[in-house]
Amino acid sequence: MDLNTLWFILIGMLFTGFFLLEGFDYGVGILLPFLGKEDEDRRVILNSIGPFWDGNEVWMIAAGGAMFAAFPHWYATMFSGFYLALVLMLLALILRGVAFEFRSKDQHPGWRNFWDAMIFFGSLVPALLWGIALANLIQGVPIDARKNFVGGFFTLLTPYTLLFGVYMLVLVMLHGAIFLCLKTESTMADQARAAARRLWLPAVALLIAALAASYQVTDAYKASIIPLIGSIALLGSGWNIKDKRDGWAFCMTAITIVTTVATVFLALFPRVMVSTLNPAWSLTIYNASSTSYTLTIMTIVALIFVPIILLYQGWTYWVFRKRVTRQAM
Repeated sequence: MDLNTLWFILIGMLFTGFFLLEGFDYGVGILLPFLGKEDEDRRVILNSIGPFWDGNEVWMIAAGGAMFAAFPHWYATMFSGFYLALVLMLLALILRGVAFEFRSKDQHPGWRNFWDAMIFFGSLVPALLWGIALANLIQGVPIDARKNFVGGFFTLLTPYTLLFGVYMLVLVMLHGAIFLCLKTESTMADQARAAARRLWLPAVALLIAALAASYQVTDAYKASIIPLIGSIALLGSGWNIKDKRDGWAFCMTAITIVTTVATVFLALFPRVMVSTLNPAWSLTIYNASSTSYTLTIMTIVALIFVPIILLYQGWTYWVFRKRVTRQAM
């Protein structure tokens, strides 16, 4: 395995970790106005992800940084081509982060309702746009011979990409609802479980539709058995939700998210962005990469620091493993 392939795999793993971990707290944020009818309930919901949400976003920053350093042409083409979508996502994430910090600064219901709405908005928009971005990577976008994106914002919005975006949105909502079952008790856990039961069937239907469309318009068939594993896992999550095996249900939706992202990256390889104008103009792990010296230095740094980061984040989840209750606030 050469370093180009290694870094493509590592970036895929970083994005997978991001969608897996940030997925549940996006889902919790989207469900906030629907499950939190009283302020105390909303505080329980927010406290369930309070110790984790900012750490989860580090995975996105790490993935973007690794992309910039290892594959600068990929970074330049993607971030310039998806510029408006990324600005909208960034604004949503800023509002979301500010909302977590500002919400409790004032007891007034109007103040808290406003910031709760920002948490909802700041969770829904990135979840939807990230799904659309993944779909555009695998479907392809107009890239010319000089590695420039030559489309516009609405070029990114096709029936397929919107379908995939909605699928990811519903999937993270399901993931978040099951996370709340694990992190809360009594009435709130029951409400979250009921929401998970309602979300499960739409998630299954959207997965089937997204898979069918992917096989029609992309190279997803190259991922072989991976999408099948994710489909079986999502079906199994419904059975576990019904039987109140929340831990197993969470593992099942986690597998579905992992296999969804893995399918995109396996279908892409060895490309990193597909050109719809000419296949020869697609960006690959070779024509979009940094020098071998840069990749070597990055590999040494990653071998030192990535295990430390993983241990620290694992320790964080262990420390805050207990359920959140009204009495504990």
